[in-house]
Parts: sequence; C-alpha cells; structure tokens
Amino acid sequence: MRPGTIGIVTALLLAVAAPEWAGGIRAAALPEQLTGHGGPVKGIAVAPAGDRVATASFDYSIILRAWPTGAEQAILYGHEAAANAVAFTPDGRRLVTAGDDGLVLVWPTDGPAERREPAARLTGHQGKILQVAVAGDGRHAATAGWDGRIGLWTLDPPGPVTMLEGHDGPVNAVAFSPDGARLYSAGYDGTVRLWDVAARHELRTLVRHGFGVNVIAVDEAAGRLAYGALDGGMRIVDLATGEVRASLDNDRTPVLALSQSRDGRRLAFGDGHGVVTVVDAGRGQVSQDFPAARGPVWALAFGPQDESLLVGGLGSAVAVWPLDPLRRPAEIETRERSGPAASNGERQFERKCRICHTLTPDTARRAGPTLHRLFGRRIGTVAGYPYSEALTGSDLVWTPETVDQLFAEGPDHFLPGTKMPLQKMTNVRDRADLIEYLEKATR
Repeated sequence: MRPGTIGIVTALLLAVAAPEWAGGIRAAALPEQLTGHGGPVKGIAVAPAGDRVATASFDYSIILRAWPTGAEQAILYGHEAAANAVAFTPDGRRLVTAGDDGLVLVWPTDGPAERREPAARLTGHQGKILQVAVAGDGRHAATAGWDGRIGLWTLDPPGPVTMLEGHDGPVNAVAFSPDGARLYSAGYDGTVRLWDVAARHELRTLVRHGFGVNVIAVDEAAGRLAYGALDGGMRIVDLATGEVRASLDNDRTPVLALSQSRDGRRLAFGDGHGVVTVVDAGRGQVSQDFPAARGPVWALAFGPQDESLLVGGLGSAVAVWPLDPLRRPAEIETRERSGPAASNGERQFERKCRICHTLTPDTARRAGPTLHRLFGRRIGTVAGYPYSEALTGSDLVWTPETVDQLFAEGPDHFLPGTKMPLQKMTNVRDRADLIEYLEKATR
C-alpha cells in the first residue's frame, strides 16, 4: 500500500459525505458503463449543464451521449487518427476536439446522429495534440501539441490566433483561468507555465518538477494547482508561492489522467496501472484508492454532479464508478480466457492488432478495417471504410508475404500515407506465428 493512502479495502468501507445531487440522481440510476467505441477512450468531457457527456476515442470518433442514461445521441467522424481530447464550450452548444492528426475540429452539439463534417477544421500544429481546453468566456480554445507548441484559437468565428512557444519538448496539458485571461500549460520538460492570453507571452514558470508533467488542474479561487507527472508524482501547489501543499507518491507509476470535481472539493488521479486515487483537495489527503480500469487510465472525469467517476482504460467502454459510497461497476472487457492457453500468434494479435481490427465481417467502429477474409483481398477494398487516399486504387493484395513485409518494414515504409499506427515486429518468429494465427482466424 502506498504511503498516505488508505487502500481499497478501507475505501470500500468508508463513505465520503454525499453532495446534494441536483436532479436527485442516485447511483442506482447511473449506467454501469458507456459503450459504443471501437477502441480505448482517450478523452471525456461533461457538458456545463450536466445533461451530456462526450467521449473521444482511439477509433478516431467522438460520441455524444445523454446523461444520466448514457444513451448515444450522435457519433462524429472527422479526425484522421486517434481522437485524444474533447471539450464543451460554456454554452454547451459546441464541442472542440483534437487528436493524433494535429487537427482541431469544432462541432455543433445538435444535428444528425452521424456526422462527418465539422463546422470548422483548424490547422497549425505539426504533431499530435494531447489535450484541448476552452476558456470560461467561450472566446478561445487552447491545445497542447507534441510539436512543443500551444495552439491558441478563437471560437467566434473559429480560427487560429497564435502558437505559444517556450516549452522544451512536447506539451501535454493546458487549462484556462475562469475568466480566460490566463492560460496554464505543462510539458515533458517538467515545467508548468503561466501565460497572458491577451499579450500572448509567458508570465512565469510555476513548477519545475524534474520529470515530465502529464496533467494539470487549476482552482484559482482556492489558490491551488494540482498536477500529475511521469515519475508518479502527484502534487498540490500553492499558486501564489509555488509551495507544495501536498505530495502524494505513486510508486513511480506515470500519472496519465486528472480531474477536479465541480464543487472543487476532490481531485482524482489515474495512473498507468489502472488505479484511481481520489484526494480531498483542501486537506491534500487520500480518501479513496482503487483499481478502476484494465490497463492505463487514459481518461478520467467526475460525473455531472460529482456523484461518480467516468474512467477510460485499455478497453473500449467507459466504466462509471458511483463514489458515495464507492461501488464497483460491471467488469469492463477483461477478456479472461477459459480453456487452452493462447498461442503466441493469438497473443501477438491481442497486443498488436485487436485494438484497431476485428475478425468478424463488421468493422464495428474500430480504427482499422475488419480483417475478415484478409488473405487474397486487394488493399483498400473493405466497403464503407474511409481509407487514406494513398491506399485507394492500389493493386497490392494481402498475402502471408505482404503481411510479413508490412510488419518487418513498418506501415510508414511499406504503405506510405497510411493511417495505420507505427507497428514493427522485428522478431521473425513472432511475425510467422501472427500470420499463422491470422490465416486461421480470418477465414
């Protein structure tokens, strides 16, 4: 058990003082999980009115849902790679999304159930975007880019303002002050910086952590900044003095997600091992600590009335954890096997392929096309899948030899222009075992 934590067993026996939930939502009325995506959920946003939740996924899509039912209202396709981040505008009428393709897309929240054209498509980053924030006055959005820059954009009308430079390396997180006048940013250089939005320049460096800072949450009314870092550090810092109010060690497991409750009383950190740590923000003390997801916690958000935590992990569903008292939802895609142990080929498929591809005839909202009847199929010919232009019209046919070449060289060399993530398999035996498995499983 980590220093300063109470552990899951104790946490399950304790109940944090329950807030007065607007609308009278009870844990029993909440869904146990939010389904619909075809890959891990990388971003979660809750509408200001608390009536909607949006999720961004590795499958390139964003799903807009009603709350508290979790019913799907719309699915938005527009990104050309994984969608990493989503944020509502203060009036709840638009969504701003960003992803691995370096695009910033602006969407109306009302419209058809399936949409492929955003209201605005903003460009300027030269690398993937990990996070997006919208100012409280609704005038600006900011993006954290792995090109080492912070994108600043106007929303009325949508368009670029400038790129803020100062971080030494990828920028991981951004957050506005409530009035939109100041912007906070964090990056792999281990710093958290404060920017003047109107003047477009850095005011000062607030934190020098020493390891990359992945996530931040700011509460100017309480005078505090919380952050999570690559070395597992979780800190609450005084905004005025930079003094560390609370330091919570995390066994050197990277902290990948962070959310602050609407009432400002609690913080929730998610780490690389699927553990969520809930902290009393005022006292800097852990109140709950529990394994909440399979694999890393990529996305985390308090529910609309702080009644729950929405947690996105390695699976394609979001787990809904009622918090007061803590109650475990249904298992999320554990993929527990029964019977004979998996072959090496099947293990390679699970690690390298399943997150993007199905073996059934239906692509099922995955980032890549189905592999059903792969061998003998000409590349770029699965009906309904939006292939990259580089792959349409190709004469290449999938055979054991071409699949082997794909993984030996990597998609960027074998199929220039593809949307397929960089995957290389240097071990000849692993490639052969994967191909043997695919020849049987894709029939």
